[in-house]
Amino acid sequence: FFSTPRYVPPPVPANGSGSGETEKLRIEAEVHRFVTARDKKYTNFIEYNNYKLIYRRYAGLYFTIAVDLADNELSYLETVHLFVELLDSYFSNVCELDIVFNFNKVYSILDEYMLAGEIEETSKREILDRVRLLEKME
Repeated sequence: FFSTPRYVPPPVPANGSGSGETEKLRIEAEVHRFVTARDKKYTNFIEYNNYKLIYRRYAGLYFTIAVDLADNELSYLETVHLFVELLDSYFSNVCELDIVFNFNKVYSILDEYMLAGEIEETSKREILDRVRLLEKME
């Protein structure tokens, strides 16, 4: 007999609405609980509200992206994988501390890779060259 833990959603304000920041924190907490509590035997895709959450775990790091329900899951798994490869190349074996203490560099890499949710460049070499060029200009 196996028991599955029951999911308890985060509290919602009594009037049904909250500030934008409060709602953002609530959604982040809810997505975090969904992804981290999910058993490894299941797929890396979760339907959440009107979106599909696609996530991948690398060591102790979870990378999650929310996309439209009709989008191709496998292409976004590859997107997450390329982003992790970029971080790995830039930081020489990325870890949580690299992301925490260099979040501006992480965003810089992400900006060179994706813009407004669209992939701008897929060449690791090209992306990292641009990031290094921007560093020299600072």
